[in-house]
Amino acid sequence: MVLATGFGTGYGPIAPGTWGSLPGLAIAWGLDRWAGRWAVLGGACFFAFAGVWAAGRAEGLLGEKDPGRVVVDEIAGQLVTLLFLPMTVQVLVAAFLLFRVLDVWKPWPADRLESLPGGSGIMADDLMVGLYANLLLHGLALWRPVWLGLA
Repeated sequence: MVLATGFGTGYGPIAPGTWGSLPGLAIAWGLDRWAGRWAVLGGACFFAFAGVWAAGRAEGLLGEKDPGRVVVDEIAGQLVTLLFLPMTVQVLVAAFLLFRVLDVWKPWPADRLESLPGGSGIMADDLMVGLYANLLLHGLALWRPVWLGLA
């Protein structure tokens, strides 16, 4: 439950997914500072695979389908959002906001991935949304690098 609830952030009073995204930012920043951009990829892989297990277990323990308290998917999605991007304040803020907007919107096929069974369904939509956000941020970094503090 500790991993599934994002170290307790899933118990945030309002919008647990938003609270659950914050550890993803901190973990990505820390991994990047500690060991570089490839470490962020390693963290994303860890949280993606461990998250499928943890989310599935939490779903069973709580007796709910995709419980709101389970936010490990937000952590993994936020890490995917930040893959191979510089960790400037502007990038972190843009990544957080873009991921949250896309996670609420769930553009196709992310909306369909929620129907996968167990922990896979909980995780897959956020990983897809993280990929969308990452691609948009990479495009923005090429188009308007100054907006992300890169120029």
